[in-house]
Amino acid sequence: MTLTEELSAWAAGASFRDLPEDVVELAGLQIISQCAAIRYGAAHPLGRRLVDGFGEPLQQDSRRSAYVLAGLGSWLHFDDTAFAGHLSNSTVAVPMAYAAGQGLDGAGLLTSVVVATECAARVTAAVTLGPFRGQTAAYSHVTGAVAGRLRGEGASADLWADALGLGLGLPPRTVVAGFLGGDSKVFSAATPVAAGLDACDAAHAGFTGCRDLLENPDGFLHAFAELPVPGAVTEGLGERWHTRTTSFKVHPGGPGMDTAVDCGIELYRELGPVHARDVESVEVATSLYTALVDQWAQQRMRGPESPVGALVFALPYLLATTLLTGELTVADFAAPALTDPERWELADRIRVVLDERMTYDLFHSLVPFGQALRQAGDRAPEWLAGFGSRWQGDGRWLVDLVGELPPPSRDFREARKVTPSRVTVRLRDGRTATRQQDVPVGGVGATDGTPVAQLVRDKFLATGGRKDVADRLAELARVPAEELPGLLQAALS
Repeated sequence: MTLTEELSAWAAGASFRDLPEDVVELAGLQIISQCAAIRYGAAHPLGRRLVDGFGEPLQQDSRRSAYVLAGLGSWLHFDDTAFAGHLSNSTVAVPMAYAAGQGLDGAGLLTSVVVATECAARVTAAVTLGPFRGQTAAYSHVTGAVAGRLRGEGASADLWADALGLGLGLPPRTVVAGFLGGDSKVFSAATPVAAGLDACDAAHAGFTGCRDLLENPDGFLHAFAELPVPGAVTEGLGERWHTRTTSFKVHPGGPGMDTAVDCGIELYRELGPVHARDVESVEVATSLYTALVDQWAQQRMRGPESPVGALVFALPYLLATTLLTGELTVADFAAPALTDPERWELADRIRVVLDERMTYDLFHSLVPFGQALRQAGDRAPEWLAGFGSRWQGDGRWLVDLVGELPPPSRDFREARKVTPSRVTVRLRDGRTATRQQDVPVGGVGATDGTPVAQLVRDKFLATGGRKDVADRLAELARVPAEELPGLLQAALS
C-alpha cells in the first residue's frame, strides 16, 4: 500500500469506540476552543467584512459555512496548535459545517474531528522540516478538509485516497508578502479548505488521485519539505495520537509569543501599568524560532498602519500592549488601541534577544520541532544547519548547540511544547522585575496553573459564550443528532 492508501484505510475504518478516552476529551476541548476563536475573529472589523462578503458562520450551504468558519477562526492566531500544525481551522471547522447535513450526533462529530486532526497532523508532520510551518502551511487544511468531511460521510477508503490525491496534487502555497503585508491572511485557512472540499466533490464525480502522491520523488513531500519525513504519515496509526499534542491558545498572537505575553501579564500584576516614560529598558530573551518570527514580522510593521497579518507576529507590540493593559484581546488589533501612541513608544523600547539555552530546550521538546527531527534521525543536522543560517551565516552553530536528540515518541503521552521567554523590565526608579515561562499557559506539558478544561471554558465565556452552552459542549459525546445543530448555532452566535 502507498502512504495515501494506508492513511485512507485507517481513516475510513476508524470509529468512536476506537478512540482513547483522553483523545476524545481533548477533541471536545478543541471544539469549544475553536468556537471561541471563531467568535473572537467575528468580533474584529475584518471578521465582520468576511461575514458580509461570504455569509454567516453556519449557513445552509455547508461548503460556504466551512469557508467562513475557517477564515474567522484562523487569522488572529487564537486557534490551537498541535504537532504538527494549526489544524482546527479545518479539522474542527469542516465537521461542524457539515454536521447537520450529515446527521451527526455529538459522538459522530467528535470522531470526525479526531480523524481529521490525526490525518492533517501526520501529513503536516511529514513536511514540517521545510519552508512552511504553522499557519503558512496551507496544505494542512487541504487534508483537514478532506478528512473532516469524508469521515462524517462514511466514505470508502478508495474515495479517501482519490480525494487526498487530488487535493494534495495542487495545494495552495503561501506567498509571504501577501500573508504578512495585506489582508490575505484572513483566507490562509479558508482557501485551502475550499480546495480540499473541491477535491471531495471531484472524487465523488469519479476523478482519480495519484495514489503514490506523498512518497513519489516528484510528489508532495519532496515538493514541500527540505527534509521529508515520510514515516510520519503512517507510523503508529492508532497508537501515536497527535491529538494528545494539542496546545490551547489563551491569547491571540503568533508562534512562540504566548510565553512572553504570559510573562507580561504576571509583570503587570506586580508592577501595574508599565508606561514608556518610566522604563529604562525591556528585554525579551527567547528561542531562535520566536526571534526569527518577530524579525520576519518587523519587516512589515508600519506603526498604527501595520497590517494585522504582521501585528500578530510582532512581539514588541504584543508585549507592550500586555504590560500596559494586563491583557491581550481582539480589541488590541483594531482602532482605537492601534492608534494609542503610548503602546508604540513602549514597543520601541523592547529588545528581543536570542537565548541559546532556550533554543536548545525548544528543539529538544517534542513540539513544535523535536518529534520531526527525531524521526529524521541522522538527517536532522542537515535541516538544523539550514535553519540556523537564517540567524547567522554558518548554521553549524545550531547543529552543535542542539547535539544528539532522543528517539521519537511512541504515543505522545510525554509531549511538551517548550517555547520559552524571559521578560526583564528595568524601570528608571531602579527597580527590576523578571519573569520566565517555558511552556505557555494552555500548552501541552504545562505542569502548573489552571486545568486546561477550565482555561478553554474561560476562553469561550470571555468571548461572550453562554455558560449553559459551554456545559452542554463539555458533554458532547452524549448529545443526540437532533440537538446538535442548535447547540452549534448557539455556540457561534
